[in-house]
Amino acid sequence: MMMVSSKTFSSLQFFTLLYLFTVTFASTEEATALLKWKATFKNQNNSLLASWTPSFNACTDWYGVICFNGRVNTLTITNSSVIGTLYAFPFSSLPFLENLDLSMNNFSGTIPPEIGNLTNLVFLNLNINQFSGTIPQQIGSVAKLQTLRIFDNHLNGSIPEEIGYLRSLTKLSLGGNFITGSIPASLGNLNNLSFLLLYQNQLSGSIPREIGYLRSLTMLSLDYNSLNGSIPASLGNLSNLSALYLYDNHFSGSIPASLGNMSNLSVLDLFDNHFSGSIPTSLGNLSNLSHLYLNNNQLSGSIPASLGNLSNLSVLDLLDNHFSSSIPLEIGYLRSLTELSLGMNSLNGSIPASLGNLSNLSHLYLFDNHFSGSIPEEIGYLSSLTYLYLGNNSLNGSIPASFGNLRNLEKMILNDNNLIGEIPSFVCNLTSLEVLYMPRNNLKGKVPQCLGNISSLQVLMMSHNNLSGEIPSSISNLTSLQILDLGRNNLEGAIPQCFGNISSLQVFDMQNNKLTGTLPTNFGIGSSLISLNLHGNELEGEIPRSLANCKKLQVLDLGDNHLNDTFPMWLGTLPELRVLRLTSNKLHGPIRSSGAEIMFPDLRIIDLSNNAFSKDLPTSLFQHLKGMTTIDQTIKVPNYKGGGFYYQDSVVVVTKGLKLEVVKILSLYTVIDLSNNKFEGRIPSVLGDLIALRVLNMSHNGLKGHIPLSLGNLSVVESLDLSFNQLSGEIPQQLASLTSLEFLNLSHNYLQGCIPQGPQFHTFENSSFDGNDGLRGFPVSKGCGNDPVSETNYTVSALEDQERNSEFFNDFWKAALMGYGSGLCIGLSIIYFLISTGNLRWLARIIEELEHKIIMRRRKKQRGQGNYRGRNNRF
Repeated sequence: MMMVSSKTFSSLQFFTLLYLFTVTFASTEEATALLKWKATFKNQNNSLLASWTPSFNACTDWYGVICFNGRVNTLTITNSSVIGTLYAFPFSSLPFLENLDLSMNNFSGTIPPEIGNLTNLVFLNLNINQFSGTIPQQIGSVAKLQTLRIFDNHLNGSIPEEIGYLRSLTKLSLGGNFITGSIPASLGNLNNLSFLLLYQNQLSGSIPREIGYLRSLTMLSLDYNSLNGSIPASLGNLSNLSALYLYDNHFSGSIPASLGNMSNLSVLDLFDNHFSGSIPTSLGNLSNLSHLYLNNNQLSGSIPASLGNLSNLSVLDLLDNHFSSSIPLEIGYLRSLTELSLGMNSLNGSIPASLGNLSNLSHLYLFDNHFSGSIPEEIGYLSSLTYLYLGNNSLNGSIPASFGNLRNLEKMILNDNNLIGEIPSFVCNLTSLEVLYMPRNNLKGKVPQCLGNISSLQVLMMSHNNLSGEIPSSISNLTSLQILDLGRNNLEGAIPQCFGNISSLQVFDMQNNKLTGTLPTNFGIGSSLISLNLHGNELEGEIPRSLANCKKLQVLDLGDNHLNDTFPMWLGTLPELRVLRLTSNKLHGPIRSSGAEIMFPDLRIIDLSNNAFSKDLPTSLFQHLKGMTTIDQTIKVPNYKGGGFYYQDSVVVVTKGLKLEVVKILSLYTVIDLSNNKFEGRIPSVLGDLIALRVLNMSHNGLKGHIPLSLGNLSVVESLDLSFNQLSGEIPQQLASLTSLEFLNLSHNYLQGCIPQGPQFHTFENSSFDGNDGLRGFPVSKGCGNDPVSETNYTVSALEDQERNSEFFNDFWKAALMGYGSGLCIGLSIIYFLISTGNLRWLARIIEELEHKIIMRRRKKQRGQGNYRGRNNRF
């Protein structure tokens, strides 16, 4: 008995040693294979993988490695900054691997087909890497797989049908890639699937109705794709679904009523599609719904009253559709509502007072509708309100006194209505206010001094009202203020000097008021100013030199004032200045060149018209206008970030003979307007290098010489006005190639020769060439004629010869008609000879020269009168 026991013990000992030997051998094989894979990493010195050495036990000491029964079961090296690929990964050497997590690293390359050898794999996470290529079909062989995550990579190609074989799969996440093709119907076989996340790809086609068979599904995310067609009614079978994300696709048709059967749905997100028709009343059955996003579609009809049953609804967003009729009173029953967005529709009627019951409401967006009547007092009782957007309606009456209770309000948007009365002083009690936006109303009275107490205020915009009085100096206390726009009112008095000290200010817009005095002179170093618009006031004095400290300045409009100064060439050092508008002031003197190498490098609009600038145009003014030498359609407009709010610059330019207010000034228009000054000399040929120029106006000056041939390089110029100068010579043939030219005015100069012919020149009328008696051809005459003299190219030497001949003919007639002796006889004999021989060409030339001289004398007289009128006539 003892011997049997001893033999049994020896056998057990033998098999135990054999088992341990086998386990040790197997672990050594797996460790060796993993070390070979690690050797391919580009960062061998990775501190987290320092333990991966033969001297350490792989199962107990290696980072991210977990063993079961001595075999590698789990490999987790997530967020470890590994740079490598899977090409040397030991797929065949890890037969017992169940969990593989390589997420949040820098793995690249493709996913090898050998991944199908990991037949025991249950969990695979490769998300947030740089994997590319297609998902291998062999993934369908990993039959035990329950979780497959490969989101946020660079995968392309289509989703393999074989994924539909993974019957154990519960979570499938392939979002954030470049996967194309359609959603395979085989995914409908994944009966255990709870998460299906295919968002942010390039998937197309429709949603397979088989997706509606996935009864275990709790989250379906197909957003940010190019899916189309209608939503299959079968999705209504997904009774366990809690979140449905289909936004930002191309879905169309109506919203199926069957979605009202999703009893567990808490989030329904369908925005940014092409859904039409009305909202199904059945959505009122979704008792667990907390978020409903239907914005940015083409839905119409009335908002169903049944939505008032959604007692758990916290967000209702129906923005940007075609809803009409009024807001149902039942919306006021949604006591859990925190955000109500009904803006950009065609809703009408009055705003229901029942909205005052929404005590938890923090965001109320009703802008861009047709609401009329007054703002309900009850809105002022929403103590949780932080965002109030009621702009772009037809609301009238005054601002309710109850608004003084909105102590948590951060943004109050009331623009583009018919609000009347004064700005109530209780607004100053809203100490959390960041944005106060009320332009384009009928508000009157003074700007309250107490606004300077709202220390958090970032945006103050009240333009286009009837405000009067002076600008409160207390506003300079607002150290967070970024946008100040009180333009187009009736404000008067001086601009407080302390405004130059508001270092946070990006936009200072006081245009079209009645402000007097001088500009602030204390703009400091480090100023954030981007746009300064004081156009259309009664400001005097000089342009303050301290503006040179505003290195971020992009728009400077001081036009239509009474400023008395010389040209501020020192502004040329501002690296980002794009608009310089000094029109209609008392600026004078020559534009003197600066010694700086680069001047006005980013300038796109310069308007010096209606001043008294004189002397020659310096070439240096135009030499460095790099912003006009490249046709760049990607130019960005300034980004004013005040309170997350957007301000658009606008300036008036004279183009094609008309005044035009341009809003997107920095990306669309490139303008040089030097009209109505006293400039002399020649037009600099360097203007031809400014190929992005769209408007060039040098009219009503004293410019001489020829039109530069280089102007033919201005391929996108739309308006060219050189009228009322003293230009001579021919119109360059190169101008006929300007296919974008819509307006041309060369009238009242001394131009001669043939008018160029081309597609655009055939559209110009006589008025474009009036007052140039030497011009021939369409449209001023039928053609240049057969006269070899009139068909001659009028070079400078030819003009001089013509002048000498003219002087000779004048002397000849004086001699012939002096009335004494043989001179008269000789003169009459010559005339008789010409008539008798029939050669009247010489005589015709003489008469033509006399006629030309008389006309030129008349034109000089008219020009003097015209210039006087022109300087007093503002465009």
